[in-house]
Amino acid sequence: MREERCYYVYILASTTGTLYVDQQSRRANGAAQVWGDRGFYEKYKVKKLLYYEEYDDVYMAITREKEIKKWRRDKKIALFKEMNPGWVDLSKNWFDD
Repeated sequence: MREERCYYVYILASTTGTLYVDQQSRRANGAAQVWGDRGFYEKYKVKKLLYYEEYDDVYMAITREKEIKKWRRDKKIALFKEMNPGWVDLSKNWFDD
């Protein structure tokens, strides 16, 4: 049986307001990888998940990531403010400590 995969495009923010757009894949039923465990995340303290989109096709996710990365900051903010006007960390209760 083939394993289903989910692909996410997401926007993270630091405590100082730095925005970071990325995409990654995860198993639909696998353990979640905690945001902020790689170099860029640690350097800039980019750990707050503000926005995400889910895809079942890796090429669509990569295309969308590239599209959003080209946008100006104000357009990125307008995108996630529709889903998350309070800049709340959407992953706050997703992971065990």
